[in-house]
Amino acid sequence: MSAALNCNICFIGGGNMAQALIGGLISRGLAATRITVADPVEKVRTLLAEKDIHVTDDNQAAIKDADIVVFAVKPQVLASVLLPLKGLVSDKLIISIVAGAEIATLSRLLGAERIVRVMPNTPALVQTGAHGLYAHDNVEATDRELASQVLASTGLTIWVNSEAQIDAVTAVSGSGPAYFFYMMESMIRAGKNLGLDEKTATALTLQTALGAAQMAITSSNTPTELRKNVTSPNGTTQAALEVFDRAQISQNIQAALAAAQKRSQELAQELSESNQSSV
Repeated sequence: MSAALNCNICFIGGGNMAQALIGGLISRGLAATRITVADPVEKVRTLLAEKDIHVTDDNQAAIKDADIVVFAVKPQVLASVLLPLKGLVSDKLIISIVAGAEIATLSRLLGAERIVRVMPNTPALVQTGAHGLYAHDNVEATDRELASQVLASTGLTIWVNSEAQIDAVTAVSGSGPAYFFYMMESMIRAGKNLGLDEKTATALTLQTALGAAQMAITSSNTPTELRKNVTSPNGTTQAALEVFDRAQISQNIQAALAAAQKRSQELAQELSESNQSSV
């Protein structure tokens, strides 16, 4: 983390994910005065300024002294934000967390090559994110390490070998929190149907989800082995899992993630095509 702590970092866009990264970086020791955020919303700027972070609504002014520029804007405003910065960031490390924005699109709009593309997820807001990163081979190892340090401030960082794999990351971890929330919703509803009050069903479900995840992370056993360990022959767990199997839950989950990956690919293609005429 020491290298990143000596950098000036600019965020273009100060929304939730940017604020999560900022909070993580500050907690790791980066001085707030080394951070600049450009955002058009006065309320966002005021909130961040209270933390001694430099704020502005001028993107060009924001990047002037930056070593690292993090783009955290909505995909639909990508061209309007990036084009005025074209040619001004070629000496800076670019980290993009813009959903669907391929490196070729970013490079074309910015006239830059030192670009790392990131697919984060929302648990970064509580410092337990899972981030997939990709960069072309021409991005130097030092830049990769800097990007890793910035993202590691809010969770796990995993480098993938091809940009196409970012769509798989999107399906697994980018959208993944929603799948677990869906499961939690269903378990809470089931608990209520079985006679528990909502508060009790919710507390038991959430703690069980936390405990299961922690066991899976810390155990030397695989999730498959852990499942088998808690499944006694002809017991209650087996009765429940047999219902899952009859409903082909595993196959449906795999089909769902494939659908998410396909949609991620489509959105990237749509974004690329919409920005072709902007250059």
